[in-house]
Amino acid sequence: MKNTAVTLALSGLLAFTAVGCAVTRDQSTVGEYVDDATITTRVKAKFAEDPKVSAMAINVETLKGVVQLSGFAKSTAEKSHAEGIARATAGVRSVSNDIVVKP
Repeated sequence: MKNTAVTLALSGLLAFTAVGCAVTRDQSTVGEYVDDATITTRVKAKFAEDPKVSAMAINVETLKGVVQLSGFAKSTAEKSHAEGIARATAGVRSVSNDIVVKP
């Protein structure tokens, strides 16, 4: 009985892996997708905790460990601070800072 449950669980996992899941363009594995989602979540959480950065005005996307920041900042200091937070986040390979400073 126990072996049957394990066999069924493994079969389901293999079927899931073979069929695929929500892997986006240019991502080669489910693991990369999960890692990128984790990085994005970590950066967004750090933004939400930091009073110097507007988490609602800055967007975060991650692809293969490269974080892209976009949106609007109130100052160049906020833009730089957001980039620093992203760079200091575990798993980030590089940061593309496309944040626009509002005039």
